[in-house]
Amino acid sequence: MQHQQLPDHHPLEQQVELLKRRLAEAQKLTALGELVSTTTHEFNNVLMTIINYAKLGMRHRDAATRDKAFEKILSAGNRAAKITNTVLGLARNRAAGQEPTDLTKLVDDALMLLEREMNKYRIRVEKQFRPIPEAMVNGNQIQQVLLNLLINARQAMPNGGRLVIRLSHDQENDMIDLVVRDFGSGIPQEKLPHIFDAFYSTKDGPDASGKGGTGLGLSTCRDIIESHRGRVRVDSTVGKGTAFTLKLPPAKPIARTPSLGAPVGHPIAAPQSPTTSMS
Repeated sequence: MQHQQLPDHHPLEQQVELLKRRLAEAQKLTALGELVSTTTHEFNNVLMTIINYAKLGMRHRDAATRDKAFEKILSAGNRAAKITNTVLGLARNRAAGQEPTDLTKLVDDALMLLEREMNKYRIRVEKQFRPIPEAMVNGNQIQQVLLNLLINARQAMPNGGRLVIRLSHDQENDMIDLVVRDFGSGIPQEKLPHIFDAFYSTKDGPDASGKGGTGLGLSTCRDIIESHRGRVRVDSTVGKGTAFTLKLPPAKPIARTPSLGAPVGHPIAAPQSPTTSMS
């Protein structure tokens, strides 16, 4: 009896990986598209500042007024350069390489891009930054994840509210914790186990800003964090809000005994029920 050889599954696996990369690229383009309006208005504000202070310096001959005008123009010009460099960094098709990255600066850059939107929707951003080591990550990809979480948090508070971003070093497990915590609507218990599924969305459609979910965001975020040997955790209570915790490896791991912590290669799945410890 002749035995048929099993088909080679490598081409199928390669196709799946290719589709994952294309979905990640589509998510990045979506994030860029959502930032276009915000950054355009912000850049316009910067230009108006430069123009107005240039006119002020031209009208007044005294050194004090001109020095003030030059200082304001320089400050606005630096802000404009920072905005464009951050957006260009997101737009570049960078390699998947990882390098030591300052997460504090990365968070500040993301907040700068969303500053106008947060102010428009009355979101009060609270930064709780503790001393942390550099993370071994692809900064472009982690910023993509962060922007996605920040936009989701803003949309969870349509009437305004408080948004907490926390950075700390979990020394026991030698991981850097990046927490995005909103005080919005929260995620119902029955939906929590599915929020990282591809094409699943908790959003019914675009909100008042015209932005809605495609179902790709959190799935892509999880894939990116797992590719960094990291973990994702979500805690949520309906009516109290949601907290996403990203655990990322430091650039220089500290010495520790094998008994401390869990292997960084295993992601933390979404809990089966919302936590009740959130205040």
